[in-house]
Amino acid sequence: MKKLIIACAALLLVLNACKRDEYYIDGGKAKAEFDGNMMQYLQAKKVPFDTVAQIVKLAGMEQQFSSENFTFFAFDDDVVRKTIGNIHTNETDRNPKFESLNQLLYESGRDTVKTLDQISPAIWRKYLQRYMFKGVNMLKDYPQIDLNLRSIYPGALHYDYNNDVANIGVVFYDANGIKYIGYRQLVLSYIPDVSKPNDNWYPNYVASSDIKPTNGMVHTLRYQGSYLGFNLYEFFNDVYNTGLTPSNK
Repeated sequence: MKKLIIACAALLLVLNACKRDEYYIDGGKAKAEFDGNMMQYLQAKKVPFDTVAQIVKLAGMEQQFSSENFTFFAFDDDVVRKTIGNIHTNETDRNPKFESLNQLLYESGRDTVKTLDQISPAIWRKYLQRYMFKGVNMLKDYPQIDLNLRSIYPGALHYDYNNDVANIGVVFYDANGIKYIGYRQLVLSYIPDVSKPNDNWYPNYVASSDIKPTNGMVHTLRYQGSYLGFNLYEFFNDVYNTGLTPSNK
């Protein structure tokens, strides 16, 4: 009887290992085919990408998102809302807990954003391109990164479509007290100064990886309070220097 129990336990371990390997070989269980192009994917997922799809159109990049092959780390609508802030900003409804574009515009004596089409298409393009990378890359195509041990597991540097630099890697989590055998998660880290590639990273973790429309690859970012483009003050300076156009609505 004891031998039978040991044999059954061994069989369960083998089966679980097979299931784990099936998942981790290419992130397969997270892989999702979407019957449509990347633009159609964003439009179909109104929650959480309705505003993101609108920004793609305002940037004049609808054709690119419909036909070109690239990898897109998709931020969600909450990122845009946090970045722009209250569209009715005044002294009584500013949120002191976090800054926003409209709060900074208001404090600078400038008109605030009422509709997204007031912001220049060139600005929308710049900040969308910060999440776009050449090639069609799945989780399995990126190297391991350990954010606490980057000298050994460094991930890899990539230039985005705006020629800014980011590090992309896969975090291997621990399980049962054993390092690096747990689940795996993509992380995109924006690097603000290429001359200091190891400093001041803005890590953003992926919530769902390997989403495959008919063109390109989508990895959706987990909302963690980030600003669009990772740096609110850079975004503010671009809007401040360019100015707002009258709304078409």
